[in-house]
Amino acid sequence: MSSLEVRLEAAGVSAPLAAPLARYGALVLEANRRFNLTGATTLDELLAQLLDSLTVLPYIQAPYVDIGSGAGFPAIPVAIARAIPVTLVEATRKKARFLESALAELDVPGEVITERAETAAHQGRLRERFASGTARAVATAPTVAELLLPFIAIDGVAILQRGRDDRREEIALEDAALMLGGRREREELLGEGRRIVMIRKTAATPSRFPRRIGVPEKRPLCLA
Repeated sequence: MSSLEVRLEAAGVSAPLAAPLARYGALVLEANRRFNLTGATTLDELLAQLLDSLTVLPYIQAPYVDIGSGAGFPAIPVAIARAIPVTLVEATRKKARFLESALAELDVPGEVITERAETAAHQGRLRERFASGTARAVATAPTVAELLLPFIAIDGVAILQRGRDDRREEIALEDAALMLGGRREREELLGEGRRIVMIRKTAATPSRFPRRIGVPEKRPLCLA
């Protein structure tokens, strides 16, 4: 049993789940020695990322998409825990190749889309096809909503992992969600300034969203 597996079990993760999560963590650490995959470089940092990923489990339904997947948090831990396929949208080729190899190594069914979310969201086979989606992007909440909601089917839910509350940004998110065919439904406080914000998809996202590459980040909706 690896030290990461021991730490996961000590944190309350069941043994059947701790083992594959530890295998995934080992893959992340190994890849991180070759290129800049994630900021989690120690066992403690990796443990925190894995545990944080599991906080979204109650809100996940298949089919499931994750955008800006990076090293695969929270998507790969979620797919392992829920035994569901995952679609990962990651534009950086090195990271996308890691995600493909990790899915194969862990025998997790899924697909990696090596494109920007602004482009992938306009593909017919991906647009409004998913019951749930996640994003851990560090961009503003309206930016993340614009990138994620076009992937979500009507009555599905976009799950945003966020940091401390910024009232101005939260007001902008509520207005942006309405423009994108969504409604801010609820928020879960996780402690230490971490939150999960859920946006329910209530209507089709207008075809002009997301805007072209880079625009959602440079000019966030409703955030002057």
